[in-house]
Amino acid sequence: MIIANQSFDGPALSGFADIHLLHDAVPELGIEDINPQVTFLGRDVNYPVIINAITGGTEQAGKVNRCLASIASKYGLAMAVGSQTIAIENPELKYSFSVTREMNPDGIIVANVSAAARIEDAMEAVKMLNADGLQLHFNVPQELAMSEGDRSFKGIIENVARLVERCPVPIIAKEVGFGLSREAVKKLYQVGVRLFDIAGKGGTNFVVIENQRQGMFATELDDWGISTVSSLAEVISLEIPVTLIASGGIRKATDVAKALAMGADLTAMAGPFLKTLLQDGIEELDRQVEAFLYRLKSVFLMTGSRNCKQLKEKPVIITGATAQWLSARDINPEKWAHR
Repeated sequence: MIIANQSFDGPALSGFADIHLLHDAVPELGIEDINPQVTFLGRDVNYPVIINAITGGTEQAGKVNRCLASIASKYGLAMAVGSQTIAIENPELKYSFSVTREMNPDGIIVANVSAAARIEDAMEAVKMLNADGLQLHFNVPQELAMSEGDRSFKGIIENVARLVERCPVPIIAKEVGFGLSREAVKKLYQVGVRLFDIAGKGGTNFVVIENQRQGMFATELDDWGISTVSSLAEVISLEIPVTLIASGGIRKATDVAKALAMGADLTAMAGPFLKTLLQDGIEELDRQVEAFLYRLKSVFLMTGSRNCKQLKEKPVIITGATAQWLSARDINPEKWAHR
């Protein structure tokens, strides 16, 4: 089922409005000097932007994944699929996921299962895509908002530890829109996880989606979670050697640049790609992705950054509610401004 839709954003805020990059009026760079290439899962990708987990499991979802994989291939972007549980339970639906590898045979493709998945199912998900990595999604609020959802989350850490030990590809711990606290990351780091997709609040809101369907939470938990920016800062403050993917409400090239400047290694987007594809078709999506990546390179240039490494060294000013959150958590927001 296709459920990622920009109309389900909010009312939570991602925090990017509180993040400000410093303009460099004399960057001494040309657009041709900008190289945003990064290494992910041991291989180079052209841009630090992942087409993140969206969908799969139906004929329409297969068509969506086919189109998105072709875009990923054209621009050298990594891509992750939605939860593959449905295809593991019903093998006839595997093609709606495996089409991503068919359309992008040499690209980076990331599989996706629940953090509570059996080892056998995780291995099947990886095999289905000949995947380069495996996302384990953590979606406690979404489960609790569903009448048919899980009610117990005991033993998850132990299960993740087994998956890290047995999985032939790197494990990525992925929230689904409610953010990762530094305490949660510590627990997962201790059992061997080294890649994290923080997926903070501010993007596709699965509590809102489930409320539209069942209304179990009414609207009082629509703002639940940690904003993407606050979550990113929390994990960075741990100063541990991990790969950080910032997602959750990233809608603009400036959002990508802000996340990278704060310390993210990559960013990820889902809803905007899907919305454009469904409403306007793949040609318009192609045009918009090209324009988006040009704007991203422009922001690099306007901050005087040739690459992601230099962008991470530039001053970042943090204000508003995000600065207040960080201060309350004993994280000095000024450390980003004085570098």
